Amino acid sequence: MDKTDERLISALRHDARASLSDLAMQLELSRTTVRTRIERLQSRGDILGFTVVLKEDVLRDPVRGLMMIGIEGRGTSRITRQLQGLPEVRAIHTTNGRWDLIVELGTATLETLDEALAKIRMFDGVVSSETNLLLATKKDSRA
Repeated sequence: MDKTDERLISALRHDARASLSDLAMQLELSRTTVRTRIERLQSRGDILGFTVVLKEDVLRDPVRGLMMIGIEGRGTSRITRQLQGLPEVRAIHTTNGRWDLIVELGTATLETLDEALAKIRMFDGVVSSETNLLLATKKDSRA
């Protein structure tokens, strides 16, 4: 993947419905070159598909946060399974360093987020945690 492919993917992330002509003009390429590159990226598996992000998807979680979790002993697998069962959990990431897991949470209200945090802190094996609220998103690769 070269710089032109990266620019094309960036443009598609911004507007996956942009016409070949619009993409060509924006990237200063021919329409044929844009089409060929998109087809090649798809055939190689670099582009797996195109999606639509609805306003409701963004509004679904007006309160979002990241919870870093420290786990005692070898309880990471069990705690991960427990987290997967919580409707407020959007993603679970393993990490290195001070924290064992980073959990993305999304709720409708601060009160609901607080309840989810309290529930997670009560899991057997959770010895420490720190939570940061997400205030604004400047770039989202899903959009």
